[in-house]
Amino acid sequence: MKKTFVLTLTGPDRIGFVEEVTRLLLERGGNVETSRMARLGGEFAVLVLVTLPSDSLARLDADLSALSARGYKVTKTPADYPGFEARAGWRPYRIAVEGADHEGIINGIARYLSEQGIDIESADSECAPGATSGVPLFAMTAKILVPPGLADKGWEDGLRQIGERQNLDITVANAG
Repeated sequence: MKKTFVLTLTGPDRIGFVEEVTRLLLERGGNVETSRMARLGGEFAVLVLVTLPSDSLARLDADLSALSARGYKVTKTPADYPGFEARAGWRPYRIAVEGADHEGIINGIARYLSEQGIDIESADSECAPGATSGVPLFAMTAKILVPPGLADKGWEDGLRQIGERQNLDITVANAG
């Protein structure tokens, strides 16, 4: 029998860390189903959905304890919830946001989407100095799922209004 879980690891960035973690999983018969990995400041963060044979869990736990002893923060959370509800009929969209960085951009967009009953499946953002001005520029992309009853109701207009108020370019594209 196999177990599915979300594994998170954070710690000092170093060359070879991704190889080490994925090798430990592979040696235990594990498979990385989905992953997100990034250097954030001087730390490196790994977020992976893993499937692993049940009889390998104890050995993997020992491997993860060794990483914890070296200063990495590790969590393992079961992800095979029998009550997980698939979002049948929900439509996927991609949102892109660009503009001068300021506080509250992500929160404003997330609040609006939540109020509409729209699910954020994934989001990535970064802030980098502008090429000529050096002014911090914000960029975010998100994959969202819109409920069937809302898909043709003009919910995108609310995002455009947020963009106008916050001086951001926000584009929405059907991802299905």
